[in-house]
Amino acid sequence: MSKIVEKTNNILREKLTIAVKSAIEAGDLPEAEIPQFNIEVPANKDNGDYSSNIAMAGARVFRKAPVMIADAIVKHIDLSDTLFERAEIAGPGFLNFFLSQSYYSEILKDVFACGDDYGRSDYGQGKRVLVEFVSANPTGPMHIGNARGGAIGDCLAAVLDRAGFEVGREFYVNDAGNQIEKFATSLEVRYLQHFDSSVEMPEDAYQGADITDHAEAFIEEYGDKFVSSSSEERRKALVDFALPKNIAGLERDLGRYRITYDNWFKESTLHNDGSVEKIINIFKEKGVTYEQDGALWFKASEFGNDKDIVLVRANGIPTYIVPDIAYHYNKLEVRKFDKAIDVLGADHHGYVPRMKAALTALGLDAGRLDAVIMQMVRLVRDGETIKLSKRSGKAITLNTLIDEVPLDAARFFFNLREPNSHFDFDLELAAKESSENPVYYVQYAHARICSIIKKAKEQGAEIRIPTDEELLLLTSKEEKELIRHLSALTGEIVTAAKAYDPAKITHYVIELATLFHKFYNAQRVMVDDEGLMNARLYLCTAVKNTIKNILTMLKITTPEVM
Repeated sequence: MSKIVEKTNNILREKLTIAVKSAIEAGDLPEAEIPQFNIEVPANKDNGDYSSNIAMAGARVFRKAPVMIADAIVKHIDLSDTLFERAEIAGPGFLNFFLSQSYYSEILKDVFACGDDYGRSDYGQGKRVLVEFVSANPTGPMHIGNARGGAIGDCLAAVLDRAGFEVGREFYVNDAGNQIEKFATSLEVRYLQHFDSSVEMPEDAYQGADITDHAEAFIEEYGDKFVSSSSEERRKALVDFALPKNIAGLERDLGRYRITYDNWFKESTLHNDGSVEKIINIFKEKGVTYEQDGALWFKASEFGNDKDIVLVRANGIPTYIVPDIAYHYNKLEVRKFDKAIDVLGADHHGYVPRMKAALTALGLDAGRLDAVIMQMVRLVRDGETIKLSKRSGKAITLNTLIDEVPLDAARFFFNLREPNSHFDFDLELAAKESSENPVYYVQYAHARICSIIKKAKEQGAEIRIPTDEELLLLTSKEEKELIRHLSALTGEIVTAAKAYDPAKITHYVIELATLFHKFYNAQRVMVDDEGLMNARLYLCTAVKNTIKNILTMLKITTPEVM
């Protein structure tokens, strides 16, 4: 909520408390402890701008009918020094409060006073949060699920930042373990096949064209130098050659997607600095392991997981879960982040309870780890599901997606639904320049306001800060709805941060654009009354600035002409 909204809420709560105390002192209510009560914003504005259940909540302690309690409160409440105009009793005893026109003026002043920071709050002040997202396997290109995860993770980090948290963005590079062994095998086979076509590729190896491309590039540089080398030496040389290129490609492609990370954390560092071994030793020291069939097991079932987990195989090699545990231990215990948020695909659903069980066993508060579970994306064109790129005829990757649709649309569309919902991405709609396309619709509102202001200047209008009297002229239903929606931005950002759901912000800005278009169609801006015209231009500018703040936060452009 804006500063004015927060201040208004606090004042109303204070005034209600004082009114009850005054009613008790006057003998209109019996002596009793003031009950807990709520203050809400009614959906139907005919029921006021705010309402409270204080009279209903007090029925038991005051032993009176809610309507009688409400009468006593209204009799003693003093709204003279507030932005409230009046209080009314409704139904069985609800108290409804109506804001004065000055409230709407104060909201607009607040928008301009805060400038680029309008919408920010100190909700998360002092809390450090690490958002890990995408973390795609570096052995191949990023797929469409990574495109959704990237947009959600990056925008979630932006929302958390606006809500006052100190936020870090991180990519976890799986540059060790089974997938790297498979990567090495695939590269080795493609390398050897160049010199001997009888060498067969295992069925479970990576079959993509990128593997062949890496092998050919390696041959261009080293020729047959490694054909006669040991397999171990050859595989290491191939991985050392290809993996950095893949990681650089991930960074380049994500940069193109407007995602920049604060840190690229390599799994290999956890093996090299002893962190993986340390985790195993801590588990042993805490007595939460046992041996069975030569393997070391973690008693995860004693810490909320559905079954125990193998930590070290019989051959002495740790399972993939150990470096992952070490990584989360590093986030929370070594680097001391207050919260670690993982943006994960739906196929990782069982991963979360396993990780929380491990953290609990290590003596950490597992509540400091949160996961955003993201459902699959279905790409749609002409109402039909597609899997291939129209241009290349290959599976659609992050790169081919942003070749096919505008980047603004990609980032906006992936945040149109809460992460845990299945999502149909309409490729045709994303490329449309019409009001059917939600991001175009929002950007058009911004451009339309820029046009209004430009035309006003061309017509000789003196655009200035309105007087208090001029701002009081913004009395139409459409103007009040628009200002009321502006006032809700900060609260909406906090709500989105609490829910880990950036879609709440895209919904907010779509509604803001809708309310602006509704206002513009109902009320002329360039009117003969100079004071009213100036106030409406001020309102238009407040909406423009707020749209820009939101789209900039989401790393989406704000064109001035469309």
